[in-house]
Amino acid sequence: MTARTRAAVRAAVAGGATFILATGRPPRWVRPVVEALGFAPMAVCANGAVIYDPATDRVVSAHTLSVDALAALAEIARRVIPGSGLAVERIGDRAHDTATPQFVSSPGYEHAWLNPDHTEVSIEDLLSAPAIKLLIRKTGATSAEMAARLAKHLGSEGEITYSTNNGLVEVVPLGISKATGVAEIGRPLGIAEADVVAFGDMPNDVPMLLRAGLGVAMGNAHPDARAAANEVTAPNTDDGVARVLERWWS
Repeated sequence: MTARTRAAVRAAVAGGATFILATGRPPRWVRPVVEALGFAPMAVCANGAVIYDPATDRVVSAHTLSVDALAALAEIARRVIPGSGLAVERIGDRAHDTATPQFVSSPGYEHAWLNPDHTEVSIEDLLSAPAIKLLIRKTGATSAEMAARLAKHLGSEGEITYSTNNGLVEVVPLGISKATGVAEIGRPLGIAEADVVAFGDMPNDVPMLLRAGLGVAMGNAHPDARAAANEVTAPNTDDGVARVLERWWS
């Protein structure tokens, strides 16, 4: 995070705006962003499945896939994407809850990112408890291809999305997205969707960009995010968020 972007966000908050982090990441990956900002805003995590308060390290709410839903999704994934690996993200009461192994993967699951933090278990154990999201990974595939194939079979079992094209798709409970997470935080504060400015760059941002009063895609955004947005700003490497916020706060 650059000094300019940090200053623009802090100026917006000082000017009375409510700032919300909205991410596909779990709560335990929010801390570096909070430290870079210099304050702890409410966070929509796991693509809307979790509302997390980093100021108190408390999970405010969580929407989970049931054991039955996970079993149905796993069957579909293994049938439609042969050779794919599965993982689930679980949630406890805090970002790091030692009582709840949070990222649990099936044997042989190949991560799409470096430095994974996971517990490898049998597929039976993997599907034995509710989870905030299911991850389906196929090395060498593209996320877009996987999502398109899965969408034909998923029905009402969950919502498919992805935030990287590196052979990884994520499934959250039906009806859940970053948009619903932002609304869950904003509604008690009297913030209407028309009063929201949202920034995003990948397909998991599309519902939020569509429902915001002003949806802004980053200059380096995925085509789906650009199509969903009202406008396109500069890339994140060129302070695209700051350039928009500075229209009102500086």
